[in-house]
Amino acid sequence: MDARDTELKNELDASLKARRELGEEYESALVDSFLEKVDQRIDGAVERRVRRQMAEQQMVVARGSRSPKPTDSWGDRFGFGIVSLVLAMPLSAIGGGTAHLPGLLVAWAGIVGVNAFQAVRTHPDLFRGRRDRGSSQDSDWEG
Repeated sequence: MDARDTELKNELDASLKARRELGEEYESALVDSFLEKVDQRIDGAVERRVRRQMAEQQMVVARGSRSPKPTDSWGDRFGFGIVSLVLAMPLSAIGGGTAHLPGLLVAWAGIVGVNAFQAVRTHPDLFRGRRDRGSSQDSDWEG
């Protein structure tokens, strides 16, 4: 049991004892007092959580990093690639059967475009040059 829960339990016990001693005419005042203490406890917990979340967001912004996305997992990327290849077959057949070579080229340009967009979305610095990435390793090959 948490120390805060123990305090709240003690407050409830004290309110019940006071109700027995003072009688029913003070019951609503005692209940209101106890509920006010519970309300303050809830407000304090919510305020601590909000402050912690704000501090975490400020740290992410200060570091200049993006927050991890749940769609950046290996399984999602693998699944996207498999679906892309599976859909490439009928698209190639339709494009090649309808417009021959130009239709096939348009279908594959679309497939490559969708995959390139997905790659850039999940890894924004993928197509940047080595110097643009801020590489700290200097090579002997560079002049």
